[in-house]
Amino acid sequence: MFKNILVVISLLFFAVHVNAQELNCTVQINSDQIQGSNKSVFNTLQKSITEFVNNRKWTELTFANTEKIECTFNITIKKVEDNLYTAEIQVQSRRPIFNSTYNSTLLNFKDNTFSFDYKEFDILEMNEATITSNLTAVIAYYAYIVIGYDMDSYSRLGGTSAFQAAESIVNAAQGANLSGWKAFENSRNRYALTSNLLDEAFKKYRNYFYEYHRLGLDEMSTNAVNARARIAEGLPILREANRARPSAIVISSFMDAKTDELVNVFSKAPTKEKTEAVQILSDVNPTQTARYESILK
Repeated sequence: MFKNILVVISLLFFAVHVNAQELNCTVQINSDQIQGSNKSVFNTLQKSITEFVNNRKWTELTFANTEKIECTFNITIKKVEDNLYTAEIQVQSRRPIFNSTYNSTLLNFKDNTFSFDYKEFDILEMNEATITSNLTAVIAYYAYIVIGYDMDSYSRLGGTSAFQAAESIVNAAQGANLSGWKAFENSRNRYALTSNLLDEAFKKYRNYFYEYHRLGLDEMSTNAVNARARIAEGLPILREANRARPSAIVISSFMDAKTDELVNVFSKAPTKEKTEAVQILSDVNPTQTARYESILK
């Protein structure tokens, strides 16, 4: 009898472990720009998106509750006309660094072209083959992007399947003639991001993304000198990619997420390493040159 109980408990634990969803996403809706006192629709929308993101199983991978990817979707509502919402969404994700309390930002991406139809209490559903809702399409797209970035940080090109899933949503949304998805409509839109991530030209960058996190940051607690050297060693890859494709979204997104972190990493480096890092980083991201030069102080 006791043995049977143990078997049942073990099976239940296994089921929870296997079926655990990938994301632990905090969704925030900012409606400050919208006049009126009735804000219940925004609270309902926030709750619906939160449940849609966190309760859906996005991949076939196994995630324990402690392994869920921490991310934030900040949605700012700019205008509401009838049931049409004009908004912006900022997506951030992070992952823990081994043997530390530090969480490294993997993605910090702002999307200014986000419009969707929504009525309070609409059920958010998703058929990835046939896109009918721009709201669920955009949220699902960024769910896959977040998962892909996380997987790329743990294994070489590990996020490819997730990025391909995001690309499939791009293709379906283009067919539905929705905004923010069209090729070459905007150099910083959803199409451009997945196009970069799956482009052979950026394979070296994605390999560096892995090395930066697994062989760099994750090794800081063991050997900070070697770990920092691994990060420095790959910086020319960023410059090479940026020169080949100026202002490529995948590189600018990396710099948006990593500028503060890079400053902290190289502030403790030897003078030669500092100087070389500042030169490369300033070349790749000239708008932040003053921040990078603070490394030399």
